[in-house]
Amino acid sequence: MRPLPYRVETATGDTLNITFPLHSGTASPVRVNQLLTAILDAIDQDIKVCGETGNGDVLQAAAMALAVRARMIHAPTNVTAELSSQLLEEALNAAGTAERVEPESGNA
Repeated sequence: MRPLPYRVETATGDTLNITFPLHSGTASPVRVNQLLTAILDAIDQDIKVCGETGNGDVLQAAAMALAVRARMIHAPTNVTAELSSQLLEEALNAAGTAERVEPESGNA
């Protein structure tokens, strides 16, 4: 699998350096990167406008969005569900092992 190195500065000030594995059928790693950034930016913008939002609510909405996008594909539901589950598991594993750089705080 080809890797997709991804660096994100979170709203909490942390920086995550994640190396995501790309599926063998990935058409464009650049578009994957762009879409990921657009999704994360949209969530951050919404929270800035609407105020504090529970992390569980964000995760639930993201899971539902994944389910909707999977269902939009004209393929058997079990095929898109299995692919979605596989991609999610691989992404969670990659994020779980990511380097987290926390902002400096206090007096040095």
